[in-house]
Amino acid sequence: MILTHQQKRPNIHPTAYIAPTAAICGDVIIGAHCRIMHGAALIAESGQIVIGDYGIVFENAVLRSNAAHSLTIGKYCLIGPQAHLVGCTVEDEVFIATGAAVFHGAVLEKASEVRIHAVVHLKTRLSAGATVPIGWIAVGDPAQLFPPDQHDAIWEIQQPLNFPLTVYGLDRSEATMEKITRKLAESLSSHADDEVILPEA
Repeated sequence: MILTHQQKRPNIHPTAYIAPTAAICGDVIIGAHCRIMHGAALIAESGQIVIGDYGIVFENAVLRSNAAHSLTIGKYCLIGPQAHLVGCTVEDEVFIATGAAVFHGAVLEKASEVRIHAVVHLKTRLSAGATVPIGWIAVGDPAQLFPPDQHDAIWEIQQPLNFPLTVYGLDRSEATMEKITRKLAESLSSHADDEVILPEA
């Protein structure tokens, strides 16, 4: 399904394939020979999403942008099934495996890898050719790698990044779930005016 959002419509190269059950919404640019597979959702909310040539986005992956964080994926990248990327920069030839997550302001340099269920956290820079092992967490700039049982060490780096402020515009000291969900509900109400773009006959 192809939809406009805030009067912006996707720009899809004629050689790209978009599966009928994928959702492409708003200011999304999809390059030559890309393949966006079933159930994938590319949702541009004010910010832009750009997928470079030969980008592969597998089933049920979710790619999002917002006004503060556009999302750019370079050429020859593969985004695995059920991966989640939001407001990050992915350079050329990057592999992001099944169930991986990459957060706001992260930069994945050329030919890096994020393996199954690994996480690249907020404002983290993964150097060229680096690998985040299965289930591990990369955090910081430059990235430090931690197994998932090292919460205290991860939190020591992550806490000053102030995730609620970066993502929701609310400082951690005031970011109650009531305030977060009210703000998100207001922001997401902009989708009420989205329009389906019918294929040309």
